[in-house]
Amino acid sequence: MEIYIAKGAGFCFGVKRAVDMAFRTAERSVKRVATLGPIIHNPQVVEKLCQAGVKPLEGVSEDVDILIVRTHGITAELYESLREAKLELIDATCPFVKKAQRYAKLLRDEGYQVLILGDKDHPEVRGILSYAGENAVVVRDAEDVPSLNSRVGIVVQTTQPVEALKRLLDRVIQTVKEVKVYNTICNSTALRLKETEAMTKRVDIMLVVGGRNSANTKQLVTLCNDCGVRTYHVETADDLVAEWFDGVKKVGITAGASTPDWIISDIVKKIKAVGDVAFSSKGRES
Repeated sequence: MEIYIAKGAGFCFGVKRAVDMAFRTAERSVKRVATLGPIIHNPQVVEKLCQAGVKPLEGVSEDVDILIVRTHGITAELYESLREAKLELIDATCPFVKKAQRYAKLLRDEGYQVLILGDKDHPEVRGILSYAGENAVVVRDAEDVPSLNSRVGIVVQTTQPVEALKRLLDRVIQTVKEVKVYNTICNSTALRLKETEAMTKRVDIMLVVGGRNSANTKQLVTLCNDCGVRTYHVETADDLVAEWFDGVKKVGITAGASTPDWIISDIVKKIKAVGDVAFSSKGRES
């Protein structure tokens, strides 16, 4: 059996930055530290932070001295209220999400109706929407587009696939006179999807590793299924089933942006225990 791991699998820049900030804060401070919501969509990492003394909160508490804004960002209104609160605020919002927030505000200030491509229930999108003005619209895909104003500005949830943006543009330009687009899709997301798609063509099964509530992980699962390869979504090595690998010669592994390397390593170790495994000396193959 051979194992292939996508080069871009696991922590992206923004996630690594946020997690490192949280652990460093826990190490340097004797004060009470918390994150506003789970810092990333990975329950195992959130649990490790809890063990280090950094717990996720759903709202501001008087029992906290230092509050860390999670990587997905928060609404403009909440951010301003936190700045006025009597606590130390550490902003771990992904810089790419921050950019999407700034572009949404810029488009609003320039008089465009802001159209956001993404999941309206995702915390990142709720944050972006708060900068976009009262007439802003969120759509999940091109089929959801309602009647729009004559001038429309588009921003995108950072984990959306490029193809989704292309379909949206094709739809919007048919009815709107002026369109201004900021492609706020994170490069690591696009590369991860591209690497994963290529991998599906040369393996017998795909393992997609990541939190059940991770949007970009679920996109990888959808992509693998659409490519026609047998696909399993797992969070940890404990989710693996030995029978999955019966008769399998090549296993592909990809992982969402919130998946730490140690979880991927544990999964590889457990697969190796199933039988003889040939593994690249480079550790990762695309």
